[in-house]
Amino acid sequence: MTTYFNYPPPALQDELRKIANAIVSPGKGILAADESVNTMGKRLSDIGLENTDENRRKYRQLLFTTDKAVGEYISGVILFHETLYQKADDGTPFVELLKQRGIIPGIKVDTGVVPLFGSEDECTTQGLDDLGKRCAQYKKDGCHFAKWRCVLKIGKNTPSYQAILENANVLARYASICQANRIVPIVEPEILPDGDHDIERCQKVTETVLAAVYKALNDHHVYLEGTLLKPNMVTQGQSCAVKCSPQEIGAGTVTALSRTVPAAVPGVVFLSGGQSEEEASVNLDAINKFEGKKPWALTFSYGRALQASVLRAWAGKDENIAAGQSELMKRAKANGEASLGKYAAGSIAGAAGDKGLFIKDHAY
Repeated sequence: MTTYFNYPPPALQDELRKIANAIVSPGKGILAADESVNTMGKRLSDIGLENTDENRRKYRQLLFTTDKAVGEYISGVILFHETLYQKADDGTPFVELLKQRGIIPGIKVDTGVVPLFGSEDECTTQGLDDLGKRCAQYKKDGCHFAKWRCVLKIGKNTPSYQAILENANVLARYASICQANRIVPIVEPEILPDGDHDIERCQKVTETVLAAVYKALNDHHVYLEGTLLKPNMVTQGQSCAVKCSPQEIGAGTVTALSRTVPAAVPGVVFLSGGQSEEEASVNLDAINKFEGKKPWALTFSYGRALQASVLRAWAGKDENIAAGQSELMKRAKANGEASLGKYAAGSIAGAAGDKGLFIKDHAY
């Protein structure tokens, strides 16, 4: 029978559900510190630092040795493979530093995007081949959730049916492998902000993509209560002449989610998608202030929008570590408040608060 399948054992359901709900506890969100070696190199070069193992370690150490109060706003950190096995100067593993702050360690498990043959410059994401084995090891090493990013582009003929279907199925297969290994999958179908499309086009594409993703997750018998969604916010394209208000972004985003994301999903952790730190906070706040049915927690999983001011304040100098950590606390607090719909725009200024963070065709 096509409708015959088994739900996960009750103990596995409980474990996955508890992890997912802990990550989206009220007022908390995720710090995405999973930049690859190459991407971290670009961040370091912006502040005049060489891309070495030690410089990457020192920067991540700054993040993870921030005052324990950071755990009031950050529930989870997504790590890169290299970072998972690094230690602080005193020999404390980074994973242990996170646990001391009440923060759940997570891991990026995809191995990057590759071209989709026959498409108009579209792509899919690779890394499924040995994913089960890697997930089993990551769980042993202290990671309780994972992230896998798929990328879709808005153009005249894109995203194509081919790209939507392929990426939905890849995300579903990834999610099922994670859950089989007691890891909560964060499902990330990112629709890039590149382009001159208006907000309505973005909303329609977002709805189409998310509908396909949840059909695929259902087909693969993924336990939704043990998953999180990491989508783009619904915004106009980066080069669109008409700039939308936070309220319009809030309305478009919640409407798209309410039409496509099942209420069983515990939470939605938005990516910042090249928005400035302040924009990312203000728009998240507007999403939470929008009056509509919102059965899921609506919070953040930010990389650049939590780290731009940190990097600028630190500038690679030991004497600036405290200044960098102070910036992280400020942005984490701002986004924690925004996830509750309680952020006052402009109330928390950062070293790079309104600096645009858009990167064309962004890859991690």
